[in-house]
Amino acid sequence: MTYCVAIRQDKGLVFLSDSRTNAGVDQISTFRKMHVYEIPGERVMVLLTAGNLAITQSVASGLKAQMDMGSEKSLANCPNMFSAAKLVGDAVRKVHDRDADSLRQFNIEFNVNLIFGGQIGREEPRLFNVYSAGNFIEATAETPYFQIGESKYGKPILDRVIGGQLSLVEVAKCALVSMDSTIKSNLSVGLPLDLLCYERDALAVTMHKLIDSRDEYFASIRGRWAEQLKKVFNDLPDPGYWQA
Repeated sequence: MTYCVAIRQDKGLVFLSDSRTNAGVDQISTFRKMHVYEIPGERVMVLLTAGNLAITQSVASGLKAQMDMGSEKSLANCPNMFSAAKLVGDAVRKVHDRDADSLRQFNIEFNVNLIFGGQIGREEPRLFNVYSAGNFIEATAETPYFQIGESKYGKPILDRVIGGQLSLVEVAKCALVSMDSTIKSNLSVGLPLDLLCYERDALAVTMHKLIDSRDEYFASIRGRWAEQLKKVFNDLPDPGYWQA
């Protein structure tokens, strides 16, 4: 399983992903789920992936190959983010056309869920959620974030904090607390993490951090968040329903 979250704010975009794919008593596998497609000064695009690993790797690698080969139809040539999201959807459909029937013979579901966002030129930064059918929806002011994978544990903090005039650093902090809540409650999500903050109109990746078990900041907020939650809980009044 996995957990990825991306948040759109006026000041830019924040992307965060874990890297655990299998978790069990004797097996844990790690694969990075954040893929960056960048032409500095012109465009920055980020893809977060969840679902069947073979499918997601095929989609991500296919998009990169198109750029590397200088294909006329690639993320390097899309005029805007909507066209780029369509290209990502087309890449999903291409893998489906190739592999879905074979997977079905082994009772394997064609399962892929993607978050795709970035900025091209002077267009506003945009964020999309791309589904297994290749269709997609776009984040709005009312729905400024997307989650894929094991999303339920990290959603409450996002709903309570995201919005208003937060800085990118504050948004990143909220995303990390959301990730910590998920890691705490689900063994199938784990370190290391990929954190990328994209500043509006930068048109280059300047803030990209790999967070592992030795990261002092993440360890500190995990500890302080747990402590403060307990403190707030203890400060809450007891229910008076059964008092005489």
